[in-house]
Amino acid sequence: MQKRVLLTSAALALVLSGGQAYGQTRPTAATASVDELVVTATRREERLIDVPYNISAVAGAQIEANQVQNAAELLRSVPGVAVVDRGPRNQGVASSIQMRGLNVDSVILGDYAVSAVAPVSTYVNETPLFANFALVDLERVEVLRGPQGTLYGSGSLGGTVRYIVNAPRPGETGGRFGATARHTAGSEGVGFSGEAVLNVPVGDRAAFRFSASLTDLPGIVDYVNVYRLDAQGMPVAPAGVLAPDAVYYAQEDADTVEIWYARAAFRAQLTDAIDVTLSYTQQSDEIGGRRQVTRGLSGFGRRYDDYENGSIQLEPSSRDVRLAALEATVDLGFATLTSSTSYYEHEGESVSENTGYYAQNGWLSFYYNYPRPMASAVRSYADKALIQEIRLVSDSDGPMDYVVGAFYQRQRLRATQESYLRGFARWWDLAFPTIPNEVNIDQDFAYDRREEFVDKAVFGELTWHFTEDFEATVGGRWFANESDNRTFMDVPVYASFSAPVNIRFAAEDSKALFKLNASWRFAERQRAYATVAQGYRRGGANAVPLTGRYREDARWQTYGPDEAINYEVGVKGSTPAFTYTAALFYIDWKDIQLNTVTPNWGFFVVQNGGRARSQGLEAQLDGRAAGFRYSLGYTLTDAKLTEDVFAPTGGATPVAREGARLPGTPRHAITVALEKSVELANGSTLTGRINGYYQSETRNAVTTSTRLNVPLEGFQLWNASGSWENGPWRASLFVKNIFNEEGVTGRFTEAYMGTLPSAGYFGSGAKDLITLPRTVGLALERSF
Repeated sequence: MQKRVLLTSAALALVLSGGQAYGQTRPTAATASVDELVVTATRREERLIDVPYNISAVAGAQIEANQVQNAAELLRSVPGVAVVDRGPRNQGVASSIQMRGLNVDSVILGDYAVSAVAPVSTYVNETPLFANFALVDLERVEVLRGPQGTLYGSGSLGGTVRYIVNAPRPGETGGRFGATARHTAGSEGVGFSGEAVLNVPVGDRAAFRFSASLTDLPGIVDYVNVYRLDAQGMPVAPAGVLAPDAVYYAQEDADTVEIWYARAAFRAQLTDAIDVTLSYTQQSDEIGGRRQVTRGLSGFGRRYDDYENGSIQLEPSSRDVRLAALEATVDLGFATLTSSTSYYEHEGESVSENTGYYAQNGWLSFYYNYPRPMASAVRSYADKALIQEIRLVSDSDGPMDYVVGAFYQRQRLRATQESYLRGFARWWDLAFPTIPNEVNIDQDFAYDRREEFVDKAVFGELTWHFTEDFEATVGGRWFANESDNRTFMDVPVYASFSAPVNIRFAAEDSKALFKLNASWRFAERQRAYATVAQGYRRGGANAVPLTGRYREDARWQTYGPDEAINYEVGVKGSTPAFTYTAALFYIDWKDIQLNTVTPNWGFFVVQNGGRARSQGLEAQLDGRAAGFRYSLGYTLTDAKLTEDVFAPTGGATPVAREGARLPGTPRHAITVALEKSVELANGSTLTGRINGYYQSETRNAVTTSTRLNVPLEGFQLWNASGSWENGPWRASLFVKNIFNEEGVTGRFTEAYMGTLPSAGYFGSGAKDLITLPRTVGLALERSF
């Protein structure tokens, strides 16, 4: 630790020393005071420091200046937020954002779509959507901690993240374009990305705004045990199908990344009172494999090296996201009416190596340990929704303010898995020639789940300003949810065993929620507050068969909502030198939703069970001293189960035990950033930045399974950059993960997905989810 601190200090000195003697320091667009940042978290424009609860915001200019690579890096800079970094592959399948420890799912859950809503909701402008769009042309990102159901149509259990994109600007012609080249440790190539933004006015009251980006990166991870496949996609059998021989090759830099992003928006100020924006956003991802590495020995006795993966097949993924939105505001004088209408489609698919899972669960013996085993899980997901939200926000200066709204969402989800044992049917015909018709297909599992959710809600808050310095808010939400689930499953590989089933089941629930908040400005620009807020997640239907070969217990049919009550007290304020926030929180979480599978036939389901509590402290300090801009953040999170969790069918052995730490969230997390700008003699500006993140040990899962519930070591990440600006030009040199920390945030253990040479499996499905290795880049940008 001491060595790294010294090296970090030296790196910062080198970045900053080049221009320090040439002139006085000056703030840049990226270093505007936090006190000056305006947010709309309360549905009104307010300075960040005046919002009466714990909220953080990151300006878009700061994201650009720091050359932030992705959402994981961005959110690590925010106290109170933990991120499971799965890399680009399948980055839209499951949210990896955690706030205040509210998570019970294994952190490796991200290869297939689940039914339960993520505890943290995400918004793109006014649309509730988890899409992990590229960080392009953002005005700011707001992070709201704790339940937000009384202000936002899509309720949230643990918090909300809002990505707010720059709106078209009437009367202004401008834009920028830039390009970045980067090299990452482990890669044999250099990656490139480009970005462009253009704002075109149409008269004085309307404008178009276009933004686009392309990211093309070589891979980092080598797949070193890949089967050579024949024209039918089966492992090559050089000594004959019945012989155990196979042909392997190594695919270097397999996890390639290609991401296209584009957005077009048109804004018209129809009158002084009516403002309308129509936008369309699209992103397409093509990812070659996992940024996940295998440890230990392969089946051949060879130790895996850095940035190597033991999969015996490539694991590509792809996805497409399309979002259309119409947002309108009408100034009624006494209030502002806002309407948001949006429709999105989010679809993706991937191939996963599942042979290690079969091997460690004894399933290969069910298939006679056929030679060259290759279990491929081909998965897809689709999320389509129509959303309408209307809000009325008072504009009066009187003693009372209010926000009222209504929300409607019709969402259609689909998740499929088609599992194949490549080459099994071909081998069977030669191994058992007397019964050739028993196995006619390589597919050993077929699963298709289609769900429809209709969510309706009314919500609002009423604030009474008792004095200029004291106010109280009461909020409420009433919601009604309906769900319909249709599920198909089959095991078609054996003709005598196949018995396809179709199940349909519906569920509904409704409830009222509350929020109470009090805020006291005890001094000029100093505020104390207290909040009690209730959060929820909707329930639904699992739809499992109750008769036939694949029958399950009826208690698996549905799952109910889970609820959390967040108690919070805090202080925040600013002085000419710094701003600060500090909050203590306690959360009581009950009827917890856990994504799991049924014990008999492995249906993907959600179950309720148990209680948990999370308590802790969040603190942040931002300011300037000796010409430097600094930021410090600390989070303490103590999250654990307070009751045993049992399967819905009961039983003597709990799924998870009282006292178990909730997975994915560190007990301690620290963020630090330092920045200084100097003006050179020729009028240009030199800026140096360094930032760091530390998290303590986490857990991989909460369950009693020792194959999953293992500790993950803590780690720290340091980044540095230097930029030179002269008029419209900016050039930046940056280094991410200076000390090349692995930063493991999830693990597929050997006991869960490891190698098994005795069954003919010489690869390994074990792997660690690592952060982006050391990356050095050069960016050039021009504004106009």
